[in-house]
Amino acid sequence: MSVSSSTPWVVHKFGGSSVADAACFRRVADILDSQPVGRLGVVLSACKGVTDALLSLVSQAERQDAGYAAGLEAVRERHATIARELLSETVAAAYLANFDRDSHDLLGILHAVRLTRSASRNVTDLVSGYGEIWSTRLFREFYAARGSRDGAVRWLDAREAVIIEWGPLGPMVQWEESRRRIAAAVPAETQGTLIITGYIACDTRGVQTTLGRNGSDFSASIFGSLLDASVIHIWTDVDGVLSADPRRVPDAQVIDSLSYNEAMELAYFGAKVIHPQTMAPAVGREIPIWIRNTFAPTHPATLICARPQSSLAVKGITTIENIALVNLEGAGMIGVPGTAHRLFGALREEGISVVLISQGSSEHSICCAVPLEQADRAVNVVRAAFARELTDGQIQAVEVDRELAILAVVGDGMAGIPGVAAKVFNALGSAAVNVRAIAQGASERNISVVVPAKAATRALRAVHSSFYLSDHTISVGIIGPGTVGKVLLEQIASQAERLRRDFKLDLRVRGVLSSRRMLLSEKGAGADWAGALAVSEAKPDLDAFVRHVGVDYLPHRVIIDCTASGEVARHYASWLAAGIHVVTPNKKANSAPMGDFRALQQARRQGGTHYLYEATVGAGLPIIQTLRDLRETGDEVTSIEGIFSGTLAYLFNVYDGTRSFSDIVREAKQRGYTEPDPRDDLSGTDVARKLIILGREMGLELEMGDVKLESLVPPGLEQGSIEEFMTALPKHDAAMQSRFESARARGKVLRYVGRLSAAGTATVGVVELDARHPFANIALTDNVVRFATSRYNNNPMIVQGPGAGPEVTAGGIFADLLRLSAYLGARL
Repeated sequence: MSVSSSTPWVVHKFGGSSVADAACFRRVADILDSQPVGRLGVVLSACKGVTDALLSLVSQAERQDAGYAAGLEAVRERHATIARELLSETVAAAYLANFDRDSHDLLGILHAVRLTRSASRNVTDLVSGYGEIWSTRLFREFYAARGSRDGAVRWLDAREAVIIEWGPLGPMVQWEESRRRIAAAVPAETQGTLIITGYIACDTRGVQTTLGRNGSDFSASIFGSLLDASVIHIWTDVDGVLSADPRRVPDAQVIDSLSYNEAMELAYFGAKVIHPQTMAPAVGREIPIWIRNTFAPTHPATLICARPQSSLAVKGITTIENIALVNLEGAGMIGVPGTAHRLFGALREEGISVVLISQGSSEHSICCAVPLEQADRAVNVVRAAFARELTDGQIQAVEVDRELAILAVVGDGMAGIPGVAAKVFNALGSAAVNVRAIAQGASERNISVVVPAKAATRALRAVHSSFYLSDHTISVGIIGPGTVGKVLLEQIASQAERLRRDFKLDLRVRGVLSSRRMLLSEKGAGADWAGALAVSEAKPDLDAFVRHVGVDYLPHRVIIDCTASGEVARHYASWLAAGIHVVTPNKKANSAPMGDFRALQQARRQGGTHYLYEATVGAGLPIIQTLRDLRETGDEVTSIEGIFSGTLAYLFNVYDGTRSFSDIVREAKQRGYTEPDPRDDLSGTDVARKLIILGREMGLELEMGDVKLESLVPPGLEQGSIEEFMTALPKHDAAMQSRFESARARGKVLRYVGRLSAAGTATVGVVELDARHPFANIALTDNVVRFATSRYNNNPMIVQGPGAGPEVTAGGIFADLLRLSAYLGARL
């Protein structure tokens, strides 16, 4: 397919990491082959690290270190390795012959530097510019041999076309002369592909120079303008421009599009964006610039253009580190013209860069942010400039605060939208970040705040999450990934995508803690949490786990305790007070001594947090919630009774006198219906704890000692091993057999029941019930709870169903987690 001379050029620039080795050269060629038919201008940097290596040779020569010769040979060998892999033997030999001629010239220059112990800028520019010459010559030979695009593949030496003059603001392109030269070097009818040296140019005297750091980006922009390109593609090693530094903000996202002004603002504040100066030629002609990833060409990219189409109000959040704040304060400044002029004039005379300015409307003080290394000089300069006012007391102080950072929030979409600044400051306040100074331009494109350096990452993450994450992102930590915890993790994983899609609810499991190891994840453990936990080398550390899960830059935090540990439960109060919600099926905290229980509730109120524990009674059955609903709607609960143990329900449902009680206990243990030690069930303590929890929900101040408890563990068998207990248990079958026969003679059945009255009477033990009683006719392991209230008096309310088992217990915990999400604003 032919290409007319009217077909616009498209410029592609590949950085050093994109041409690091032979595999990278092939990748670049593949990218170019995938481009639509048309004219391509391909600007290349030196191979990764070569420019630094060449500059190092100059430094060695200045130190009279003869090692520069070996260093140059190492650079040659690197290029030779690539050439031998990519080029035919004849072409590679010719390429290396050219390289050796360059090396000979360089050795002569470096020898002269060694003799004089000094290298002028012209010498440094000359030496450092060879990297682009070598990389582009090599790529030109390689790409021409592929023959994969129509038209010739030409090498263009930028020194023939780009003329610059260095000034106070850096290299300035001499556009008229450069356009004349490009017209001669690349006539309008030129077709095919140009392989162009980045970074280098010539000055007005014809002497080789460079475009400075980021020079190859500048080259791309210059040639985009000179060739009247329709678009410029900057290929690097990241997916476009990110909303924040991914090393500090794991949730950083690729920004879909930026305006030129937004890109300049972000670059000024340290974001990894094309440098503002290098963008200028493209900006002048409104040439769109794409930032793409060489190593992932199909990944999302960022478009920088004059009129971006983006739904994002905020395009990026970034920081400048190592900042100091110089503050000038005094009543004598109020209403006096020229104070700011004197302040900044004095700093300018000393060459001190002012990064940010903030002044109160009262004019009582003015402060400015300067680089930390210039802080002492800045203070001395300002004190000297205002010496008289300081002496006369018109100015009270010139002070400096060190160890600060600037956080910048950038986006054209912030203009005219109420609440953006509030969102920034709410996020900082929630993360406990103190703001030292504030600045916002009239364009409303940038909100900048000065914060303590040690809090910079926390501030960055907090503000970023407020704009880029769902308001319903919850950092979840799960303790005890055992029988119940494992199923809970599986349930969360199975519903995670649906919850994100339908309700924008991001349940991010960032931590899993077992008794042997710990898994900490930034973006969420995902469905493969078990595999990740199995290979994790992190030892269990509860404090580190809580710090990780309880990060203050995510909107919400919750710890789910799936253990039965009293030690873990003792930490609930401190977590709640620190702003971490707690969900648990662990009964230990709510049945602890009343003083500890009150402290837990106080901590919850202090931290403004939620504490949910529906699964402590009845697993997934709505028992606690039902009790709350009754009381909160004004009903008076007079009594609660029920079968609260699935294990004991099974034992008495199966026990019919034909088999011994001990035999049924052994069978239940073998089927997994009991705890590993059946005494934990037979003691009735678990049922007593559930009664205490319900009693306290009723407003009763119950303690364990208030519960009249009948244990089914025979006296004398409380201690000893499990096997010893199981061996001795049959000796006590006669007592249970006698009770059973006596009850049957009266038409009764035996059930293990917990009872609680509004007066505070609490009993747990074996009772005789009529054969038609609701508790007498339940499924083998069901729990059943009966509420007698003022409303439900003649016909009490009954809640019945499976009250044990990993699936239903995990389901109850998951329901509490979703209930918490609703409390936090998720619309489920």
